[in-house]
Amino acid sequence: MINAEMFGYGSEKSSIREIAAYAAGRKAALGADKVFDFSLGNPSAPAPDEVRASIERALTLPSMALHGYTPAIGLPEARQAVAASLNRRYGVDYSAADLFLTAGAAPALAATFRALTEPGQSEIIVIAPYFPEYKLWIEAAGARCVEVLADEETFDIDVDAVAAAITAKTAAIVVDSPNNPTGKVYPEATLRALGRALDEAERRFDTKITLVSDEPYREITYGCVVPWIPSIHDRTVVTYSYSKALSLPGERIGWVCVPPTHPEHDEVYAAVAGASRILGHVCAPSLFQRVLIDCVDVPADVEAYAENREALTRGLSEAGYSYVEPDGAFYLWVRALEPDANAFFERAKALELLPVPSHSFGCKGWVRVGYCVPYSTIVDSMPAWRKLAESYA
Repeated sequence: MINAEMFGYGSEKSSIREIAAYAAGRKAALGADKVFDFSLGNPSAPAPDEVRASIERALTLPSMALHGYTPAIGLPEARQAVAASLNRRYGVDYSAADLFLTAGAAPALAATFRALTEPGQSEIIVIAPYFPEYKLWIEAAGARCVEVLADEETFDIDVDAVAAAITAKTAAIVVDSPNNPTGKVYPEATLRALGRALDEAERRFDTKITLVSDEPYREITYGCVVPWIPSIHDRTVVTYSYSKALSLPGERIGWVCVPPTHPEHDEVYAAVAGASRILGHVCAPSLFQRVLIDCVDVPADVEAYAENREALTRGLSEAGYSYVEPDGAFYLWVRALEPDANAFFERAKALELLPVPSHSFGCKGWVRVGYCVPYSTIVDSMPAWRKLAESYA
């Protein structure tokens, strides 16, 4: 017997991954320099030297210390290193008891959604456009994913629309800042307004609504500040991954933070631990837990992405495209030159241009262009972008 729901998820693959697989085939056939793959958020900046040095030091440890099981919640010293870093950066007072280490942001979110919901009884609101896997993880928890479109001009959170979508079943709101796919950093004023809306809804429905802040791009910004949301709204849980900041997407290391200011701290933390247990997401990679101890404050290489961002926005502006100016992350949200983003993508695909159409992210008429690619890819792609624009003239 095969689970029909799981078969469906496995058969209907991620559009992002499908495009990346297509790109790999085209590169093999034509040569990598002839294909302009903007699909994956795979960091092109190398991992910092400090990561390599930490790994080399760890390799001198006894085998059991290096490769053995750690506590399911993570090494105490690794969790304390993360807590100390958050304390230094945001003026908070966290401890190891507030951190649960995970194999990246995916299990962090999957466990958090499972911890906060009851199957068949709960809803989680996401702000569209949003990372497509949110919906799968929400539905896998037995909850309903409710999409609320962001402001279509600024792509800031439309707080009134969120408030209107809240029901007695709403268990959580997910925010992602800097946002994937738009690069938008939500300003403090918006987040405070959102917090007030959640407080009012809790009073109205006599419920508890958690703000889940997914922050894998926190360190990749261009001259703006990303507010620390738990200092704005108490009932917040933060999920994080080092995939982007330390260029470690294949190593799968991240965390869930349940701040001590959360009114149900102990219950939520225990529920996250329980959800991780039943999902089989226990014991994050022990080597990279040790890397965190050494590298938790190592800065991200933002400059490489800033140069790519400048080249891409300048080139597309000159070719007549419009886009959302990204505050952070390494994606450009570009308006398609026709209402049907899929049709626009197919025309781009014929020119070996491979962005991701916006239907994957819960809205219409845009494409996501990932600029975490070699600088030469952006420069060399510009004739194709111009030819694409000219085909609509």
